[in-house]
Amino acid sequence: MVSSLISSVQGPIESVGPDTVNIRVGGISLQVNVPSSTAQDVGGIGDHVRLLTCLQVREDSLALYGFTTEDARAAFEALIGVSGVGPKVALNVLSAMTPSALAVAVGSADTDAFVAVPGVGKKTAGRIILDLRGKLAEDLAADGFGVNDGDALDALTALGYSTAEARAALASLGPAGSARVEERVRQALQRIATG
Repeated sequence: MVSSLISSVQGPIESVGPDTVNIRVGGISLQVNVPSSTAQDVGGIGDHVRLLTCLQVREDSLALYGFTTEDARAAFEALIGVSGVGPKVALNVLSAMTPSALAVAVGSADTDAFVAVPGVGKKTAGRIILDLRGKLAEDLAADGFGVNDGDALDALTALGYSTAEARAALASLGPAGSARVEERVRQALQRIATG
């Protein structure tokens, strides 16, 4: 549930930075902080865009954070609810992984996926996993990455694929069901090759 004063902004893009988008709304321009992946995909100057937002109020500032999907905004709000994780670190996490990849990393207790994110150490990674476990369960189930895919993930990373590539390939296959590890790895390799 969104409890932000400003739940979305919509208008033409005035400028795009590495992690910000300036959007003209009425007679004003709003700077919206976004994951770097959003900044790359949002469009160019003059393009019309709509971002779902989360307003963060601090003692000395107001900051608006924007996302293209409800899942991304929900993941951001869940992340900033973790002790020691501020908006900047939350954006770094969402720049490095999609909401479904975040759910997979939490569900599989993959601290390495978080430690690779700037600003996240082992202690913070452990806290994120502990605090978000169960909160992202629906996303994890929808993602298709199962608990039994841990061995397949290990096999793919041993073959030289990044954790993110391996996770995405396995998730795209749907639930593992009774499939053997070797079969999941073969299917994931085919998916990566054709992806």
